Amino acid sequence: MAKHRRPGAPNRPSRAIPRVDDSDPLAPYQRRRRPPLDIWRRHRPMHGAGGHLRPDEPRVLEQWDGFAYQIVGTATDLAAARKWVNQAPPGDEAAAV
Repeated sequence: MAKHRRPGAPNRPSRAIPRVDDSDPLAPYQRRRRPPLDIWRRHRPMHGAGGHLRPDEPRVLEQWDGFAYQIVGTATDLAAARKWVNQAPPGDEAAAV
């Protein structure tokens, strides 16, 4: 028998969401405010095309604000954009340490 695997690319986060706290009346609302696939920050090429093409061109930086992705700045190249994306998400306890 083969090993069971989660479908999709291995570098994508799991789509599983934490259980809803029954004692919290706002739990369903907070679940809806989570970003798609728990990606808080993302970058896009400024002039279109694939994200892996032309790594030396500027990137638009977007951050999830609870409702949609908002543009928060630009990066000079792909390396700078990836560094910004990999920082701790807002409200993460690891960021405060």
